Amino acid sequence: MSLARVQFFSISLDGFGTGEGQSHKAPFGHAGGKLHQWQFATQWWREMTGQAGGSNGIDNAFVQLHDRGIGAEIMGAGKFGFPGWHEDPEWKGWWGPNPPFHTPTYVLTHTPHPSIEMEGGTTFHFLDASPEEALAVAREAAGDLDVRIGGGATVLRDFVAAGLVDQMHLVQVPVVLGRGVRVWDGLEALEDSYDIEAVSSPSGVTHLTFTRKVTS
Repeated sequence: MSLARVQFFSISLDGFGTGEGQSHKAPFGHAGGKLHQWQFATQWWREMTGQAGGSNGIDNAFVQLHDRGIGAEIMGAGKFGFPGWHEDPEWKGWWGPNPPFHTPTYVLTHTPHPSIEMEGGTTFHFLDASPEEALAVAREAAGDLDVRIGGGATVLRDFVAAGLVDQMHLVQVPVVLGRGVRVWDGLEALEDSYDIEAVSSPSGVTHLTFTRKVTS
């Protein structure tokens, strides 16, 4: 069976995956771009956005895994758009005409919405479903490939709490946000279910990898 994976999801030192006060002009609320500067500085990201240069170390090695082996994506309504995006018939996500997913992408929302086909192989489908139901739909679309749980923090937490995530890569960024949406709430003793490794980067971030323990 395909794996459910989380890839380079950034969190603050105090565990927030996004800031408070998200809006059309502030996708991550008061956090701004603080959680993702490490990613924007990599060679992979700069090449993908038509820029030269960038770092070529451990951060770059991790972000290059973005598309590898992924056949579908699941994300929350808060990642797809700002509060109230449902009321904007022209809204098609933050990423322009060619989003970086290139797969069927399932947006979890309680508001019905027709599918949106984008350039590059991304089609946004909108589901009112539990984590288990959404993963079953995404796995069917992914075939033998894996399903990426793309966030935001609430979706990630819900899928981990339901025992559905096989591999998880979080990036702890050396900033303290103080408020926003936390990843870890309700996930006590997560270490009992996962083997955890931590690798520090010269950029100042720490890469945390969680691999589900094999039980006999």
